[in-house]
Amino acid sequence: MRKLAIMLMLLPLLTGCETVQKGMKNVTDALDFDKQRDKAQENQLAIAEARLKAGIAQYEQGNYAQAQRTLQSALVNGLSQRSDQARAYKYLAFIYCATDRIPQCRQEFGNALTADPGFNLTPAEAGHPTWGPVFRSVRGR
Repeated sequence: MRKLAIMLMLLPLLTGCETVQKGMKNVTDALDFDKQRDKAQENQLAIAEARLKAGIAQYEQGNYAQAQRTLQSALVNGLSQRSDQARAYKYLAFIYCATDRIPQCRQEFGNALTADPGFNLTPAEAGHPTWGPVFRSVRGR
């Protein structure tokens, strides 16, 4: 206790010292819980966005099972942009349609439209014989 009192008395004398200033900044940053929370959210968002890109790449390589897990992980990790959420759901729908799981395909297209009401397929995607009709049936509701 006595040492703490002495340190507190010396602190004003040492405030000009760069090392002390850095130490104080580290202490105040460590106690800034809002800053820590914001940094954690930024990291989570970066992870989610990276998983979205990885999931799309896996889908394009035909690795549907892994792509499904990665895209679902991207959604769980908190994609913040509604358009990114819709893209993740779109690729999940494609996976389900391509693997003949039409009810799940329909559900994921519905999720995409819920995430982004302006969501639409490209003309090439809309013309696909499997998921094009499914999407149009969901969009028509």
